[in-house]
Amino acid sequence: MALPLMPKATAVWLVENTALTFEQIADFCGLHPLEVQAIADGEVAAGIVGLDPVANGQVTRIEIERCEANPDGRLKLTVTDIPQPRSKPKGARYTPVSKRQDRPDAIAWILKHHPELSDATISKLIGTTKQTILAVRDKTHWNAGNIKPRNPVTLGMCSESDLEKAVALSGRIRPATVAAEATIGRANSYDEG
Repeated sequence: MALPLMPKATAVWLVENTALTFEQIADFCGLHPLEVQAIADGEVAAGIVGLDPVANGQVTRIEIERCEANPDGRLKLTVTDIPQPRSKPKGARYTPVSKRQDRPDAIAWILKHHPELSDATISKLIGTTKQTILAVRDKTHWNAGNIKPRNPVTLGMCSESDLEKAVALSGRIRPATVAAEATIGRANSYDEG
């Protein structure tokens, strides 16, 4: 259920300016009725300035009057056509020092089992650089002799859902890639013969 912007400040305003019951305010703001009662008693939210939900377009005055007349009524948020801000994309993924030596193993596993994934996708999944991916692919990594392909999910480098999502998104490209590789493979076999 969607909650109003700044629920405690909204509850303060509703307590001070309406005749709504504590249960109605608590239900609308996503708070416990005892917390709303404590706000009314001045025990909680003493320094919070009330936020008018009518002025913000979160609820209409008619809706408040309807619920004031009916103690069993519940306030409903007004649906707006204003686009909601999107959450910020995740920044660079931090990998603990204890797991950093596992990155080349995870890269090798992905390169072996999902060659259709781009370097950028692998970089985002595991939190590594494209240079490291290239070094593992070309076997020029400083520790190339000790790299053993291991599943990045079991290593804790990414979640199963993130890996499946990346594979599914690259799946649109995969049939063409596989067909191209098969064509190249057939062309190479004709050249050899």
